[in-house]
Amino acid sequence: MADAQPAIELIAATKRYGESLALDAVDLRIMPGEFFCLLGPSGCGKTTTLNLIGGFIPLTSGELRIEGRKVHDLPPHKRNVNTVFQNYALFPHMTVAENVAFGLKMEKVSKDETKRRTAEYLDLVGLGGFGNRLPSQMSGGQQQRVALARALVKEPAVLLLDEPLGALDLKLRKQMQTELARIHRQVGTTFVFVTHDQEEALSMATTIAIMSGGRVLQQGSPRDVYNRPANRFVANFVGDTNFIEGTVRAEGGEARLVVEGGSVALPAAAPDGPATLMVRPEYLKLRPIAEATGVSGVRGRIANIAFLGNHTRVTVSTGAGDLVTVIPHGLDDGTTDSAQALGDEVWVWWRPDRGALIRE
Repeated sequence: MADAQPAIELIAATKRYGESLALDAVDLRIMPGEFFCLLGPSGCGKTTTLNLIGGFIPLTSGELRIEGRKVHDLPPHKRNVNTVFQNYALFPHMTVAENVAFGLKMEKVSKDETKRRTAEYLDLVGLGGFGNRLPSQMSGGQQQRVALARALVKEPAVLLLDEPLGALDLKLRKQMQTELARIHRQVGTTFVFVTHDQEEALSMATTIAIMSGGRVLQQGSPRDVYNRPANRFVANFVGDTNFIEGTVRAEGGEARLVVEGGSVALPAAAPDGPATLMVRPEYLKLRPIAEATGVSGVRGRIANIAFLGNHTRVTVSTGAGDLVTVIPHGLDDGTTDSAQALGDEVWVWWRPDRGALIRE
């Protein structure tokens, strides 16, 4: 795969609006068949990147290639891409089938082929038999499926999705996340998906690029980005986390982070000096102080307990700051200790490989 030709390649892609720098020399390689997610806060450059790929705005400098072909000087209709927008952009006076078939008719595809492909892609998105309805007769989720079928029916090399689920309610949004992942697996088209919702990105993407200030801070699999963030911004943006400040020291042949109230083993060798360890809440465990002998961890006292339905969130005040852990309910495999009481003194511990050292 590393030697394959990228579906999309941005080389030092820069976009300026007057004195404002929206995209700062971004390099991206998106491989064929990926579900690639551009994730970041508002104004980070993710939608600008999508619009550059789609041809809706021009590059200030740099290069854009799609399937190895330079396209940054080509209009949108001459690029082998299609876009699904958040507002669907369906034609209200056309039926569902007419909306899906519109692009094929503009390209003068034969009537038989247009009919066949329209039916095929309506079936793909679960709307077989809905072809004669008007968009106004469809729910928001169904309209989103129509927009998706219309974009896919032209069988583009790349499908761009600009926060397409943003207008849906939470339950429907989660259903559509599952549907999008299924459709992607079936068609094998390269998806480039823009969102500011980290849970949405983690649940669907094969690769995530975290953006901030017009730059890509990290690119990798959802698991790698979550467990091994490149810096503090990425760690803080992608999920809840604990930051533990301390000093790295070599003790007994291993690197440890020394903090007030204890020391913890690090996942790998590290140079001595001030450092920050990141640990996700679900990886922290609690033990009574009496059972902490020989266990790497930090001493603390329970400051808050919050019942949240399927889990309990426990905040522990320690010399290294407040640490948060989550205790799932119904898990009885010996990996999670029972909840303690407010004010109890406890030992907070975790497996060394669950932490990630951050120097930035």
